[in-house]
Amino acid sequence: MADPIVADIETIGRLRAVPAILEIVSATTGLRFAAVARVTDDRWVTCAVLDKLGFGLEVGGELEVSTTLCHEIRGAKAPIVIDHASQDQIYCGHPTPRQYGFESYLSVPIIRRNGEVFGTICALDPQPARLRDSKILEMVQLYAELISAQLELEDQSSASRLALHDALATGSLREQFIGVLGHDLRNPLFSVISGLRLLGRLPPGQDAQPILRQMEQSCTRMSRLIEDILDFARGRLGGGFQLTLRPVDDLGAELGRVVAELAASFPERRIETDIRFCRPVTCDPDRVGQLLSNLLANALTHGRPDGPVQVRAGTANGGCVLEVTNQGPPIEPEIMARMFQPYTRAMRGGGAAGLGLGLYIADEIAKTHSGTLSVRSTEANGTVFTFTWPSGTSPSGV
Repeated sequence: MADPIVADIETIGRLRAVPAILEIVSATTGLRFAAVARVTDDRWVTCAVLDKLGFGLEVGGELEVSTTLCHEIRGAKAPIVIDHASQDQIYCGHPTPRQYGFESYLSVPIIRRNGEVFGTICALDPQPARLRDSKILEMVQLYAELISAQLELEDQSSASRLALHDALATGSLREQFIGVLGHDLRNPLFSVISGLRLLGRLPPGQDAQPILRQMEQSCTRMSRLIEDILDFARGRLGGGFQLTLRPVDDLGAELGRVVAELAASFPERRIETDIRFCRPVTCDPDRVGQLLSNLLANALTHGRPDGPVQVRAGTANGGCVLEVTNQGPPIEPEIMARMFQPYTRAMRGGGAAGLGLGLYIADEIAKTHSGTLSVRSTEANGTVFTFTWPSGTSPSGV
């Protein structure tokens, strides 16, 4: 999980007025160290620093919060001003001035609109300074209010950016779906319609099987396109890729059925298999089968027509591996870099049936099995997609 303090540091870093505020505070008070600190119940972290002392703290530097005075400021929501710590009635015996070696100190809380203390503007120096002038304190308080107001504006700006991003993403998704309906589904649908028209004109007794097989392949392709769209939408709109994990005694049989289905769709291609699982595997067999189907369809579509496609799967090194290899020219580096992004085709040019969602979906299935999907592509060894995952796994990203 991301550290929220890091986000706060980045937010303060975007406020252009902060460096100037620290310069003015230092010049006005004579204190040579000044900072904006993020203060919580258990942390004190610098978000911006002006250090003319060599105090040693940089942005992101952290002190034990209980050793600072800022945790007292956080609790009281009131500033602390010390002209001469060793002679101050309250702080002459306090451990903090001795620990950090300062005599003069000024710290003002930065209070958000909701009443939460974000942190402080604080400054200190080893030399005494006359700080109890009310105008100095009022000035620093005004700067604290300015930072608070800028934090509110930054929050509003971030919310607006997020809303804009969501709107653009939704619009892009809508356009993609329209493109699918207008183009990718139209071709197999027209194929079915043409097949029906041919059947209607077919003379009695003539063999209709070739037309029926073509229509069946078109319907199968439409079904796959629709399933890809639904999976993509669930992944992008927050539903995630749902898994039903269970121990599978014979995952090889499930994968064998997938290979048989693809072999029937590509009867002219040679598929070589080596599938050996020597023990039960915890997985979602339907999803692993879908991953293999996507990888194998990709290999059959883009591999060299006269070259075999190889499927290897089994248990290895305490986990599982599934590998699909096809022969052909290496994938270009710019395509390889975005191979698992949606709407990316594995090769430029012809033969790219489908939406370009298959590899994206395969990668998401791999991730939800706490596994990885990788690819390598060379002239000598062809293109190899490798899915590895632990044999007993808990779903992630679901």
